[in-house]
This record gives sequence, C-alpha cells and structure tokens, in this order.
Amino acid sequence: MSVRDELSGRVALVTGSGRNIGRAIALELAGAGAAVVVNARSAAAEAEGVADEIRRAGGRASVQLADVADPDAVSALVAAAVGAFGRLDILVNNAGVRKETDFAHMQYAEWREIVAGILDAAYLCSHAALPHLIASGSGTIVNIGGLSSWTGAAGRAHVIAAKAGLVGLTRALAHDLARYGITVNCVAPGLIDTRRASGKEPAHHATHPPLVGRRGRPEEIAALIRFLCGPDARYITGQTIHANGGVFMS
Repeated sequence: MSVRDELSGRVALVTGSGRNIGRAIALELAGAGAAVVVNARSAAAEAEGVADEIRRAGGRASVQLADVADPDAVSALVAAAVGAFGRLDILVNNAGVRKETDFAHMQYAEWREIVAGILDAAYLCSHAALPHLIASGSGTIVNIGGLSSWTGAAGRAHVIAAKAGLVGLTRALAHDLARYGITVNCVAPGLIDTRRASGKEPAHHATHPPLVGRRGRPEEIAALIRFLCGPDARYITGQTIHANGGVFMS
C-alpha cells in the first residue's frame, strides 16, 4: 500500500474483500486514508488477514462476516460497520459467486443463488447503507461488474444476467441518489490474475486475450476504484468503466 490521504476521515465497506480484487480494493482504500470494513461470508481467516495487513501499515480496519444475500445479515453488517467507525461514506459491492453451468442443466436454485449473491446483494447493501451515505454528504457506491456481461460467454447465463443487472442498477441509482450527493458507478474488470476457489479457469478466458499482452493485476482495478471514491471523481456518476486491457472497447 502506498501512502495517500485523499480518503482520510472516510469509512468504506467492501463486500467480498477477503481475497483477490476485493482484498486489493480494501488495501487500496486504506492506503488512501479510509477506515475499511472487510467483509467475507465465512472465510474469517482471510478477512482477518486483510485487516491485519491494513493495521500493520498504520490503517484502521474491522472484520464483519455476513452473507450479503441475506437481508437480516446485511442490516447487521451495515450497523456493525457504522458502530465500528461512526459513519459510512463508501460502499463497494464486490461480493459474488461465479459458477459455470450449461444452461440446459442449470437448476433454478443455482440461478437464484448466483443472482442473489451478485444483484440482490448489491440492492440489499446499497439500501441498508443509504441513510449513512446520505449523512456523509458525499457518499459513493461502486459496483463491480464483469467483462462477460458485454461479450457474452457460455455456461454463465446466471452470472452474466446478474452482472448486466448491476449496470442497470448503477444507472438507476445514479438518477435516484444524485440529489443526496451520492455518486454511483460500475467498474467492469477484464481478465485479472486472481486465485479462484475452484482452481478452474473459466472457459471464455481463452477466447478474449488482452491487447496489452497480459492479464490485469487486482491492484490496477483497485486503483481505479480508489479514484472513483475520491474527491477528484465527484463529476462522474452513472458510468460503467471498463478495465480489460483492450479486450472490449465501449
């Protein structure tokens, strides 16, 4: 983490921040001066590890385990975040379950699991956080989308539908929340060098090589999100920003 102060005095909640892009976002926001609430559904050791990294670097962090697809758990998560640091200024909806299942064999239960973990979770967290983001006076929501929502991919109908829904939610909330001084944007990462729980590479990655000749780093996505959460991005709202090495150009 580098040392900056553009987010000093602000508090951020980053869902799904125990590993990969979420971890990088938590570290980046903390490096910019924000107190960070690290969230995971059940991986307490990973979440505590991220919080410990922040604290060792001189930042402030707390860990709150919660399933962000559960309305009661989300209410408790936001309450705990505000209880830990007294306010909430930034919400990054990063959590999500990503599976590959051929549509012909996709059961409704799996569809609901994925959509709930991505799109419903963004609604629940944004709605629960809203009173505190309004009180902030300059609140920020960043939703983490995905490349396949724009390019399409086999075996990911549930993920793509949910991630595409985040784009629509971003635009709608930008309209609804502008009067409160809240900006809402979506970041759509491309192929990022991350560790997957399944250990299996998504099939569509092989068909979308980045023009820059490499995969992105989680830190590169996190730096973009830090900017969107900072004072220099207050004129940006309702946008989907692609960070994909040139795989897709909007």
